[in-house]
Amino acid sequence: MQGHAPAISSAPLSLAMVAGETSGDLLAGLLLEGVRARWPDAQAFGIGGPKMQEQGFDAWWPHEKLAVRGYIEVLRHYREIVGIRRQLRTRLLAQPPRLFVGVDAPDFNLDLARDLKAQGIPCVQFVCPSIWAWRAHRVHRLRASVDHVLCLFPFEPELLRAAGVAATFVGHPLAQVIARAPSREAARAALGLSASDTVLALLPGSRASEIAHLAQRFVQAAQLVAAERPGLRCVLPAIPSLRPAIEAAIAQAGGLPGLQILQGQSHLALAACDVTLIASGTATLEAALFARPMVIAYHMHPLSWWIMQRKRLQPWVGLPNILAGEFLVPERLQEAANPKQLAHDVLAWLDDPARMQRVQNQLAAQRQTLQLDTPELCVHAIEEVLAR
Repeated sequence: MQGHAPAISSAPLSLAMVAGETSGDLLAGLLLEGVRARWPDAQAFGIGGPKMQEQGFDAWWPHEKLAVRGYIEVLRHYREIVGIRRQLRTRLLAQPPRLFVGVDAPDFNLDLARDLKAQGIPCVQFVCPSIWAWRAHRVHRLRASVDHVLCLFPFEPELLRAAGVAATFVGHPLAQVIARAPSREAARAALGLSASDTVLALLPGSRASEIAHLAQRFVQAAQLVAAERPGLRCVLPAIPSLRPAIEAAIAQAGGLPGLQILQGQSHLALAACDVTLIASGTATLEAALFARPMVIAYHMHPLSWWIMQRKRLQPWVGLPNILAGEFLVPERLQEAANPKQLAHDVLAWLDDPARMQRVQNQLAAQRQTLQLDTPELCVHAIEEVLAR
Protein backbone atom coordinates (compact mmCIF):
# COMPACT_ATOMS: atom_id res chain seq x y z
CA MET A 1 0.00 0.00 0.00
CA GLN A 2 3.04 2.27 0.09
CA GLY A 3 4.06 4.27 -2.95
CA HIS A 4 5.41 7.52 -4.32
CA ALA A 5 3.21 10.50 -5.22
CA PRO A 6 2.90 9.70 -8.98
CA ALA A 7 1.42 6.28 -8.19
CA ILE A 8 -1.28 7.80 -6.02
CA SER A 9 -3.24 9.11 -8.99
CA SER A 10 -2.75 6.00 -11.16
CA ALA A 11 -5.88 4.33 -9.74
CA PRO A 12 -9.09 5.67 -8.26
CA LEU A 13 -8.60 6.82 -4.69
CA SER A 14 -10.88 4.90 -2.31
CA LEU A 15 -11.60 7.03 0.71
CA ALA A 16 -13.56 5.90 3.77
CA MET A 17 -14.93 8.71 5.91
CA VAL A 18 -17.01 9.13 9.05
CA ALA A 19 -18.67 12.44 9.92
CA GLY A 20 -20.91 12.33 12.93
CA GLU A 21 -23.16 15.38 12.86
CA THR A 22 -24.19 18.48 10.90
CA SER A 23 -20.95 20.40 11.49
CA GLY A 24 -18.84 17.37 10.58
CA ASP A 25 -20.87 16.87 7.41
CA LEU A 26 -20.13 20.47 6.40
CA LEU A 27 -16.40 20.11 7.08
CA ALA A 28 -16.22 16.78 5.28
CA GLY A 29 -18.13 18.17 2.29
CA LEU A 30 -15.54 20.90 1.88
CA LEU A 31 -12.67 18.43 2.20
CA LEU A 32 -14.32 16.32 -0.50
CA GLU A 33 -14.40 19.36 -2.79
CA GLY A 34 -10.58 19.39 -2.62
CA VAL A 35 -10.39 15.62 -3.05
CA ARG A 36 -12.58 15.79 -6.17
CA ALA A 37 -10.39 18.52 -7.64
CA ARG A 38 -7.22 16.45 -7.05
CA TRP A 39 -8.67 12.97 -7.73
CA PRO A 40 -11.77 13.40 -9.95
CA ASP A 41 -12.54 9.67 -9.95
CA ALA A 42 -12.15 9.21 -6.18
CA GLN A 43 -14.65 6.95 -4.46
CA ALA A 44 -15.76 8.10 -0.99
CA PHE A 45 -18.01 6.11 1.37
CA GLY A 46 -18.89 5.50 5.00
CA ILE A 47 -21.00 7.63 7.36
CA GLY A 48 -22.01 11.13 6.30
CA GLY A 49 -24.70 13.63 5.47
CA PRO A 50 -26.12 15.73 2.63
CA LYS A 51 -23.10 18.02 2.09
CA MET A 52 -20.91 14.97 1.57
CA GLN A 53 -23.50 13.34 -0.67
CA GLU A 54 -23.48 16.46 -2.87
CA GLN A 55 -19.84 15.54 -3.57
CA GLY A 56 -20.78 11.99 -4.60
CA PHE A 57 -20.29 10.41 -1.16
CA ASP A 58 -21.93 7.00 -0.63
CA ALA A 59 -23.50 7.20 2.84
CA TRP A 60 -23.82 3.70 4.23
CA TRP A 61 -25.34 5.23 7.38
CA PRO A 62 -26.66 8.80 7.88
CA HIS A 63 -24.59 11.13 10.03
CA GLU A 64 -27.52 11.67 12.45
CA LYS A 65 -26.85 8.20 13.91
CA LEU A 66 -23.79 9.62 15.70
CA ALA A 67 -25.21 13.05 16.64
CA VAL A 68 -25.36 12.46 20.39
CA ARG A 69 -23.64 14.58 23.06
CA GLY A 70 -23.24 14.03 26.80
CA TYR A 71 -22.22 10.93 28.73
CA ILE A 72 -25.71 9.90 29.85
CA GLU A 73 -27.20 10.68 26.43
CA VAL A 74 -24.57 8.52 24.70
CA LEU A 75 -25.33 5.62 27.03
CA ARG A 76 -28.92 5.57 25.78
CA HIS A 77 -27.70 5.04 22.21
CA TYR A 78 -24.56 3.05 23.06
CA ARG A 79 -25.63 -0.33 21.74
CA GLU A 80 -26.71 1.05 18.35
CA ILE A 81 -23.58 3.18 17.92
CA VAL A 82 -21.24 0.33 18.86
CA GLY A 83 -23.11 -1.95 16.47
CA ILE A 84 -22.65 0.52 13.61
CA ARG A 85 -18.93 0.83 14.34
CA ARG A 86 -18.52 -2.94 14.44
CA GLN A 87 -20.27 -3.36 11.08
CA LEU A 88 -18.28 -0.53 9.53
CA ARG A 89 -14.97 -1.92 10.80
CA THR A 90 -15.78 -5.37 9.40
CA ARG A 91 -16.71 -3.93 6.02
CA LEU A 92 -13.61 -1.72 5.77
CA LEU A 93 -11.22 -4.49 6.81
CA ALA A 94 -12.81 -6.84 4.25
CA GLN A 95 -12.33 -4.26 1.48
CA PRO A 96 -9.60 -1.87 2.71
CA PRO A 97 -9.81 1.74 1.50
CA ARG A 98 -6.67 3.61 0.43
CA LEU A 99 -7.25 6.05 3.28
CA PHE A 100 -9.55 6.58 6.25
CA VAL A 101 -10.53 10.10 7.34
CA GLY A 102 -12.39 10.53 10.60
CA VAL A 103 -14.12 13.90 10.77
CA ASP A 104 -14.50 15.06 14.38
CA ALA A 105 -16.53 12.46 16.42
CA PRO A 106 -13.35 11.25 18.20
CA ASP A 107 -15.15 8.85 20.54
CA PHE A 108 -16.34 6.93 17.48
CA ASN A 109 -13.45 7.54 15.09
CA LEU A 110 -10.30 7.01 17.13
CA ASP A 111 -11.04 3.41 18.12
CA LEU A 112 -12.05 2.62 14.55
CA ALA A 113 -8.92 4.31 13.16
CA ARG A 114 -6.68 2.42 15.59
CA ASP A 115 -7.96 -0.92 14.26
CA LEU A 116 -7.65 0.20 10.62
CA LYS A 117 -4.17 1.60 11.15
CA ALA A 118 -3.08 -1.69 12.73
CA GLN A 119 -3.96 -3.36 9.41
CA GLY A 120 -1.87 -0.91 7.38
CA ILE A 121 -4.62 1.53 6.35
CA PRO A 122 -3.39 5.16 6.62
CA CYS A 123 -5.62 7.20 8.92
CA VAL A 124 -6.20 10.94 9.18
CA GLN A 125 -8.24 12.77 11.80
CA PHE A 126 -9.88 15.98 10.54
CA VAL A 127 -10.51 18.17 13.59
CA CYS A 128 -8.23 17.82 16.59
CA PRO A 129 -10.03 16.54 19.69
CA SER A 130 -10.26 19.31 22.26
CA ILE A 131 -7.22 18.16 24.25
CA TRP A 132 -6.58 21.82 25.13
CA ALA A 133 -10.03 22.16 26.71
CA TRP A 134 -10.61 18.77 28.39
CA ARG A 135 -9.59 15.14 28.06
CA ALA A 136 -5.86 15.81 27.70
CA HIS A 137 -5.33 12.02 27.83
CA ARG A 138 -6.83 11.79 24.35
CA VAL A 139 -3.49 12.81 22.84
CA HIS A 140 -2.18 9.30 23.60
CA ARG A 141 -5.15 7.71 21.82
CA LEU A 142 -4.61 10.08 18.94
CA ARG A 143 -0.95 9.09 18.56
CA ALA A 144 -1.87 5.39 18.56
CA SER A 145 -4.78 5.79 16.16
CA VAL A 146 -3.84 8.16 13.34
CA ASP A 147 -0.98 9.13 11.06
CA HIS A 148 -1.86 12.82 10.76
CA VAL A 149 -4.25 15.40 12.19
CA LEU A 150 -5.78 18.23 10.18
CA CYS A 151 -6.21 21.10 12.65
CA LEU A 152 -8.77 23.88 12.47
CA PHE A 153 -7.02 26.24 14.88
CA PRO A 154 -3.50 27.71 14.68
CA PHE A 155 -2.40 26.77 18.21
CA GLU A 156 -3.13 23.04 17.84
CA PRO A 157 -0.25 21.66 15.67
CA GLU A 158 2.43 22.75 18.14
CA LEU A 159 0.61 21.03 21.01
CA LEU A 160 0.27 17.84 18.98
CA ARG A 161 3.84 17.81 17.68
CA ALA A 162 5.09 18.13 21.27
CA ALA A 163 3.20 14.89 21.95
CA GLY A 164 4.62 13.15 18.87
CA VAL A 165 1.58 13.56 16.62
CA ALA A 166 2.04 14.89 13.06
CA ALA A 167 -0.35 17.75 12.35
CA THR A 168 -1.14 20.57 9.92
CA PHE A 169 -3.11 23.77 10.48
CA VAL A 170 -5.47 23.95 7.51
CA GLY A 171 -7.59 26.90 8.60
CA HIS A 172 -11.27 26.54 9.28
CA PRO A 173 -13.43 25.77 6.24
CA LEU A 174 -16.31 27.68 7.76
CA ALA A 175 -14.32 30.90 7.35
CA GLN A 176 -14.32 30.37 3.57
CA VAL A 177 -18.01 29.46 3.50
CA ILE A 178 -19.08 32.43 5.56
CA ALA A 179 -16.94 34.83 3.54
CA ARG A 180 -19.29 33.96 0.64
CA ALA A 181 -22.45 34.35 2.73
CA PRO A 182 -25.02 37.06 2.00
CA SER A 183 -24.75 40.49 3.59
CA ARG A 184 -26.97 41.46 6.50
CA GLU A 185 -29.17 43.47 4.13
CA ALA A 186 -29.52 40.61 1.63
CA ALA A 187 -30.21 38.08 4.40
CA ARG A 188 -32.92 40.29 5.90
CA ALA A 189 -34.52 40.80 2.51
CA ALA A 190 -34.56 37.02 1.96
CA LEU A 191 -36.34 36.58 5.31
CA GLY A 192 -38.78 39.44 4.85
CA LEU A 193 -37.13 41.52 7.58
CA SER A 194 -36.46 45.24 7.36
CA ALA A 195 -33.19 47.07 7.98
CA SER A 196 -34.70 48.76 11.05
CA ASP A 197 -35.88 45.54 12.76
CA THR A 198 -34.16 44.31 15.90
CA VAL A 199 -33.44 40.67 15.08
CA LEU A 200 -32.51 37.92 17.54
CA ALA A 201 -31.37 34.55 16.17
CA LEU A 202 -32.16 31.56 18.40
CA LEU A 203 -29.89 28.56 17.79
CA PRO A 204 -30.67 25.94 20.46
CA GLY A 205 -28.58 23.22 18.79
CA SER A 206 -28.67 20.51 16.17
CA ARG A 207 -29.17 17.47 18.43
CA ALA A 208 -32.39 16.19 19.97
CA SER A 209 -30.83 16.34 23.44
CA GLU A 210 -29.90 20.00 22.95
CA ILE A 211 -33.41 20.88 21.84
CA ALA A 212 -34.79 19.11 24.90
CA HIS A 213 -32.55 21.08 27.25
CA LEU A 214 -32.34 24.48 25.55
CA ALA A 215 -35.21 25.28 23.17
CA GLN A 216 -37.81 26.19 25.79
CA ARG A 217 -35.25 28.24 27.76
CA PHE A 218 -34.34 30.17 24.63
CA VAL A 219 -37.96 30.91 23.75
CA GLN A 220 -38.68 32.06 27.29
CA ALA A 221 -35.62 34.32 27.21
CA ALA A 222 -36.80 35.78 23.89
CA GLN A 223 -40.21 36.48 25.43
CA LEU A 224 -38.49 38.55 28.14
CA VAL A 225 -36.38 40.41 25.57
CA ALA A 226 -39.50 41.14 23.49
CA ALA A 227 -41.20 42.61 26.56
CA GLU A 228 -38.39 45.18 26.71
CA ARG A 229 -38.02 45.52 22.94
CA PRO A 230 -41.51 45.62 21.35
CA GLY A 231 -41.41 44.57 17.71
CA LEU A 232 -38.49 42.18 18.28
CA ARG A 233 -38.16 39.73 15.40
CA CYS A 234 -36.79 36.26 16.11
CA VAL A 235 -35.50 33.63 13.68
CA LEU A 236 -34.89 30.02 14.64
CA PRO A 237 -33.18 27.64 12.18
CA ALA A 238 -34.52 24.11 12.58
CA ILE A 239 -33.27 20.83 11.17
CA PRO A 240 -36.44 19.29 9.66
CA SER A 241 -36.25 16.16 11.82
CA LEU A 242 -36.11 18.30 14.98
CA ARG A 243 -38.85 20.75 14.01
CA PRO A 244 -41.65 18.89 15.86
CA ALA A 245 -39.63 18.97 19.10
CA ILE A 246 -38.89 22.67 18.60
CA GLU A 247 -42.54 23.48 17.93
CA ALA A 248 -43.51 21.55 21.07
CA ALA A 249 -41.00 23.56 23.13
CA ILE A 250 -42.39 26.83 21.73
CA ALA A 251 -45.92 25.75 22.61
CA GLN A 252 -44.86 24.76 26.14
CA ALA A 253 -43.31 28.21 26.56
CA GLY A 254 -46.57 29.87 25.52
CA GLY A 255 -45.60 30.89 21.99
CA LEU A 256 -43.41 33.70 20.68
CA PRO A 257 -44.93 36.43 18.48
CA GLY A 258 -42.67 37.53 15.64
CA LEU A 259 -40.85 34.19 15.45
CA GLN A 260 -39.88 32.64 12.11
CA ILE A 261 -38.88 28.97 12.14
CA LEU A 262 -36.52 28.37 9.22
CA GLN A 263 -35.80 25.16 7.35
CA GLY A 264 -32.15 24.91 8.32
CA GLN A 265 -30.65 28.16 7.00
CA SER A 266 -28.60 28.84 10.12
CA HIS A 267 -26.16 30.95 8.11
CA LEU A 268 -28.98 33.11 6.78
CA ALA A 269 -30.23 33.60 10.35
CA LEU A 270 -26.78 34.58 11.59
CA ALA A 271 -26.22 36.92 8.67
CA ALA A 272 -29.54 38.67 9.37
CA CYS A 273 -29.42 39.02 13.13
CA ASP A 274 -28.17 41.71 15.50
CA VAL A 275 -27.47 39.24 18.32
CA THR A 276 -27.70 35.47 18.66
CA LEU A 277 -28.61 33.28 21.63
CA ILE A 278 -26.74 30.13 20.79
CA ALA A 279 -25.87 26.64 22.05
CA SER A 280 -22.20 25.99 22.79
CA GLY A 281 -20.53 24.12 19.95
CA THR A 282 -19.41 24.70 16.37
CA ALA A 283 -22.30 27.12 15.82
CA THR A 284 -20.58 29.62 18.13
CA LEU A 285 -17.65 29.70 15.73
CA GLU A 286 -20.06 30.27 12.86
CA ALA A 287 -21.54 33.21 14.75
CA ALA A 288 -18.04 34.55 15.40
CA LEU A 289 -17.17 34.28 11.72
CA PHE A 290 -20.25 36.37 10.98
CA ALA A 291 -18.94 38.80 13.63
CA ARG A 292 -22.22 38.56 15.53
CA PRO A 293 -22.40 39.35 19.25
CA MET A 294 -23.72 36.30 21.05
CA VAL A 295 -24.77 34.77 24.33
CA ILE A 296 -23.48 31.20 24.59
CA ALA A 297 -25.58 28.76 26.62
CA TYR A 298 -25.53 25.07 27.42
CA HIS A 299 -27.45 22.68 29.63
CA MET A 300 -27.17 18.90 29.90
CA HIS A 301 -28.00 16.00 32.19
CA PRO A 302 -26.60 16.80 35.68
CA LEU A 303 -24.36 13.72 35.74
CA SER A 304 -22.94 14.54 32.29
CA TRP A 305 -22.26 18.05 33.53
CA TRP A 306 -20.50 16.80 36.68
CA ILE A 307 -18.23 14.52 34.64
CA MET A 308 -17.47 17.26 32.10
CA GLN A 309 -16.59 19.78 34.79
CA ARG A 310 -14.02 17.41 36.27
CA LYS A 311 -12.27 17.20 32.89
CA ARG A 312 -12.20 20.93 31.99
CA LEU A 313 -8.73 22.43 31.62
CA GLN A 314 -9.61 26.09 31.03
CA PRO A 315 -12.32 28.56 31.97
CA TRP A 316 -13.98 28.90 28.54
CA VAL A 317 -16.16 26.54 26.55
CA GLY A 318 -17.13 28.82 23.65
CA LEU A 319 -14.77 28.75 20.68
CA PRO A 320 -14.73 32.57 20.23
CA ASN A 321 -13.61 32.92 23.85
CA ILE A 322 -11.05 30.12 23.55
CA LEU A 323 -9.52 31.78 20.48
CA ALA A 324 -9.51 35.17 22.21
CA GLY A 325 -8.18 33.80 25.50
CA GLU A 326 -10.80 35.84 27.38
CA PHE A 327 -14.53 36.11 27.96
CA LEU A 328 -15.21 38.08 24.81
CA VAL A 329 -18.87 37.02 24.92
CA PRO A 330 -20.90 35.73 27.89
CA GLU A 331 -21.20 32.01 28.58
CA ARG A 332 -24.13 30.76 30.64
CA LEU A 333 -23.85 27.09 31.50
CA GLN A 334 -26.14 24.68 33.32
CA GLU A 335 -28.16 26.54 36.00
CA ALA A 336 -26.86 29.90 34.77
CA ALA A 337 -28.58 29.14 31.44
CA ASN A 338 -31.93 30.31 32.76
CA PRO A 339 -34.32 32.55 30.77
CA LYS A 340 -33.91 35.60 33.01
CA GLN A 341 -30.10 35.58 32.79
CA LEU A 342 -30.09 34.88 29.06
CA ALA A 343 -32.54 37.72 28.41
CA HIS A 344 -30.44 40.07 30.54
CA ASP A 345 -27.33 39.20 28.49
CA VAL A 346 -29.11 39.72 25.16
CA LEU A 347 -30.45 43.10 26.27
CA ALA A 348 -26.99 44.11 27.52
CA TRP A 349 -25.74 43.72 23.95
CA LEU A 350 -28.64 45.60 22.41
CA ASP A 351 -28.29 48.45 24.92
CA ASP A 352 -24.57 49.00 24.23
CA PRO A 353 -23.84 49.57 20.51
CA ALA A 354 -20.23 50.62 21.23
CA ARG A 355 -19.53 47.29 22.96
CA MET A 356 -21.17 45.45 20.08
CA GLN A 357 -18.91 47.20 17.59
CA ARG A 358 -15.74 46.47 19.59
CA VAL A 359 -16.54 42.78 19.77
CA GLN A 360 -17.54 42.65 16.10
CA ASN A 361 -14.10 44.03 15.20
CA GLN A 362 -12.38 41.40 17.36
CA LEU A 363 -14.44 38.59 15.85
CA ALA A 364 -13.69 39.84 12.32
CA ALA A 365 -9.97 39.57 13.14
CA GLN A 366 -10.47 35.95 14.21
CA ARG A 367 -11.97 35.18 10.81
CA GLN A 368 -8.90 36.57 9.03
CA THR A 369 -6.66 34.18 11.00
CA LEU A 370 -8.80 31.16 10.10
CA GLN A 371 -9.51 31.99 6.45
CA LEU A 372 -7.10 29.79 4.49
CA ASP A 373 -7.53 27.56 1.42
CA THR A 374 -8.59 24.61 3.55
CA PRO A 375 -9.43 22.10 0.78
CA GLU A 376 -6.03 22.60 -0.87
CA LEU A 377 -4.12 22.36 2.43
CA CYS A 378 -6.04 19.20 3.36
CA VAL A 379 -5.26 17.59 0.02
CA HIS A 380 -1.57 18.46 0.33
CA ALA A 381 -1.42 16.82 3.77
CA ILE A 382 -3.32 13.76 2.50
CA GLU A 383 -0.86 13.40 -0.40
CA GLU A 384 2.01 13.36 2.09
CA VAL A 385 0.30 10.66 4.15
CA LEU A 386 -0.37 8.53 1.07
CA ALA A 387 3.21 8.90 -0.13
CA ARG A 388 4.75 7.56 3.10
